[in-house]
Amino acid sequence: MTSRKWRKSSRSGGSGGSCVEARLGDVGPQVRDSKMGDASPILNLSDHDYTALLSSVR
Repeated sequence: MTSRKWRKSSRSGGSGGSCVEARLGDVGPQVRDSKMGDASPILNLSDHDYTALLSSVR
């Protein structure tokens, strides 16, 4: 298991809205719902899918 810390989106703000966290895991990029914390499912993405996700939310 990776020991890298989660990074919250700078666009999440402090108002408790939609919050996403990301990190580089052992097998590639991972994302989760920061509101759920450790209880959140972790999505393991390919580099291509992560790049597509970032492009679609910009």
